[in-house]
Amino acid sequence: MRILVFILLIIITTTSVYAQNEALAKNYFEQGEYEKALAIYDKLYDRNPNRFDFFIALVEVNQQLENFTASEKLLQEKLNNRLVNPQLYVELGYNYSLQQKDSLAALNYDKAIGYTLENPNYSYTVGRAFSKYSLLDYAITTYEKAMKNDANKDYNIQLAQIYGEQGKLEKMFSSYVDLIEKNPSFKSSAKRNFSSFIKEDPTTEANTILRKVLLKRLQSNPDILYNDLLSWLFIQQKEFKKAFTQEKAIYKRTGEDLSGIANLVLVTIAEEDYENATDIVNFIIENSYTPETKLQGHQYLMKIALKTATKKDYPEIEEKFETIFAEFGKGAQTYALQIDYNHFLAFNAEKKEDAISNLKTLLKDRLTSFQEARVKMELADILVFDEKFNEALIYYSQIQKKVKNDVLAQEARFKVAKTSYYKGDFEWAQIQLDVLRKSASQLIANDAMELSLMIRDNSLEDSTQTALKKFARADLLALQNKDKEAIAKLDDILTNHKGEKIEDEALLKQAALFEKTKQLEKAEASYNKLIELYPDEIVADDAYFKLAKLYEDKLAQPEKAKDLYEQIIYNFADSIYFVEARKRFRALRGDAIN
Repeated sequence: MRILVFILLIIITTTSVYAQNEALAKNYFEQGEYEKALAIYDKLYDRNPNRFDFFIALVEVNQQLENFTASEKLLQEKLNNRLVNPQLYVELGYNYSLQQKDSLAALNYDKAIGYTLENPNYSYTVGRAFSKYSLLDYAITTYEKAMKNDANKDYNIQLAQIYGEQGKLEKMFSSYVDLIEKNPSFKSSAKRNFSSFIKEDPTTEANTILRKVLLKRLQSNPDILYNDLLSWLFIQQKEFKKAFTQEKAIYKRTGEDLSGIANLVLVTIAEEDYENATDIVNFIIENSYTPETKLQGHQYLMKIALKTATKKDYPEIEEKFETIFAEFGKGAQTYALQIDYNHFLAFNAEKKEDAISNLKTLLKDRLTSFQEARVKMELADILVFDEKFNEALIYYSQIQKKVKNDVLAQEARFKVAKTSYYKGDFEWAQIQLDVLRKSASQLIANDAMELSLMIRDNSLEDSTQTALKKFARADLLALQNKDKEAIAKLDDILTNHKGEKIEDEALLKQAALFEKTKQLEKAEASYNKLIELYPDEIVADDAYFKLAKLYEDKLAQPEKAKDLYEQIIYNFADSIYFVEARKRFRALRGDAIN
């Protein structure tokens, strides 16, 4: 037994030493200390002559040291073995090319390809070896000949990647489409690869070529695959009407499945193209085979109506909701639409009491746990809006118990914290927020951290929390759409609590309210003041980004926007706005953006 343990210890120790030496050799190689790397790889290969990775590393480190004769000797010895790995002819050819012996290099490359013609199973490793050294034409020849000689070989993905590197866009797109035709499950992956080349601008070269490739195939073979890819392309170009044409063609071929059109609606609404979204939804309603699909269509229509409505449209919207309920009822099947309706009543139509009563009635219906939680969430939100905080807290707590393993429970906990904050109970709010900072939902965790830091920062130097209470009040007034009163409350903070921690938050909040109320010059001034006074505070990146968007989208000053985006890129690398700022900066500079 002792002997067995001793042997095991030796094996473990030896393996550990090999692993350490291998890592050390790699590190020396990467750091350019080739002599040290060579010494270790020599020993590793000597002890492990069957390790191909040690062999190749030894060849490469000799090449770095310009010991080309040593590398050639190693390769020739391997090639003299009974079983030849044709990849080694690529390695030998490359060794010759490093010495400008191009004819010898080409001779060995051709030998490698010759072996793949005899045995197509070598094609992948040989093609990959050519790609490693950017010998792309040789790699293409290898893969294409292999596919020609063996119908079971499919190297379209490798070819597509190489064509992309070469800028041969038509061949690249064609290879990807060929691959999808053989293996439809690759479609999602292909779309991700397309995204590296396709731009929002439909006139760019890649967009034009992909469209032509797909249309040409569609003309010769009316397969819905091409309609689907064309729809995807048009969505990237934000040409939703054209995408709708393709989705209708798919629907007419497949029958009852409206899922593609329903997904298009969601994208179109998100992009605020409400005119085309309305046409698409009407198509869904007219062609729906089930009451559920038809109801969903009406729900989309009402979402669009609410997005585009002004106050004078509210009576008509209320009437439309009631017409839908007359057809579909007010039971569990329409609970989601009822949530939207009562949100509208409370937050837009100034009918809070009606909304509260309606939702309490809905809770008496037979709802699932999730449906009940969603209804209670809306009800509690309205109660907060109506400043009935204690009643709202009861409902939020019930949600946490009802769906405790769902992200909805975390959202309810955050709203408990926010409600306590509105009440001025900052200590209890802080306790809830500290728990949520570890939330599985990144969005909730970020919101919790932001509110937590604000409460903590503004409680340290003012034990009475006077300014913080005023700010919480302004926050609630903004929630209640009492923008004028909220701005006045923030003015009070900026006048009477100048220089206190809360000032940067007050400036940011006030700037957002000025934007909302179309007081754009005042918004600009508030953002600029925040940047001037608090360039290093936690909300500085918010000010930079929002001011940049204000200049870009509303004040038609793209150069100022570009400068601000650039400052975010260089000074706020950890900002949540970094990726979007970089994208917008490049677009304003005139770069091609994927």
